Amino acid sequence: MTRTARRNRRTLQVAGAGAAALLALSACSSSDSDSSSTTSDSSASASDKLSGTVTVFAAASLKESFTTLGEQFERAHPGTKVTFSFGGSDSLAASITGGAPADVFASASPKTMKIVTDAGDASGTPATFVRNQLEIATLPGNPDKVASLKDLTNPDLKVVLCDKEVPCGAAAQKALDASRLKLTPVSYEQDVKAALTKVELKEADAAVVYKTDVHAAGDKVGGVEFPESADAVNEYPITLLKDAQHTDTAKAFIALVRSAEGQKVLTKAGFLKP
Repeated sequence: MTRTARRNRRTLQVAGAGAAALLALSACSSSDSDSSSTTSDSSASASDKLSGTVTVFAAASLKESFTTLGEQFERAHPGTKVTFSFGGSDSLAASITGGAPADVFASASPKTMKIVTDAGDASGTPATFVRNQLEIATLPGNPDKVASLKDLTNPDLKVVLCDKEVPCGAAAQKALDASRLKLTPVSYEQDVKAALTKVELKEADAAVVYKTDVHAAGDKVGGVEFPESADAVNEYPITLLKDAQHTDTAKAFIALVRSAEGQKVLTKAGFLKP
């Protein structure tokens, strides 16, 4: 083979290698583009591709903050919609394992989240996104002068607790046990909002609820902190559900909840950072 022929052959080899590299780079870029479209980043390209309705099952205490986050999400991602079902975490978990259609579950305790994960209905590992602490809700102005958890044992007071199977009820019982106090409420309510409503309607003198619920009620109730609440702080986990219909959009909502922007809304509502 002549020198000229060898040189021409090397030129063709280099050109062929360059073309192959260009094709590989193009394929890689395409793959990266496809991958990025499934993440919940804030880029315009990813945002434009989010669509569909996300159904979120969330603990009752998250109602105000999650409603705000849902509205923010819809504004940031036109063409999406976030719908909520708020209630006691135990009831929501039972609905999910019973086949109720939902994309995201945000629970008020790891125990109730475990109902869903044990049933194999979660996708991935749940992540704690906030914590919440108990507080005593009283009538406006605290006319009964409630100053401690022990004061709630006064038989002349009508006190309401969440059901023991609900995270706020389990936390209240934990605080009472830590204080070696026994309390007989006039009723056990199905979720924290129902317990708070009893005080707002003056059907009860006090209720053990979350700080966030006292905060959300404004001047409809008074709030009394008590040290035993530190022994019963609840962690709130959130997870994507296995049968989510719009996975990318659901993941993006979870990302918003866990983002700095989401945390700002949650801490403003009285939640503690995870």
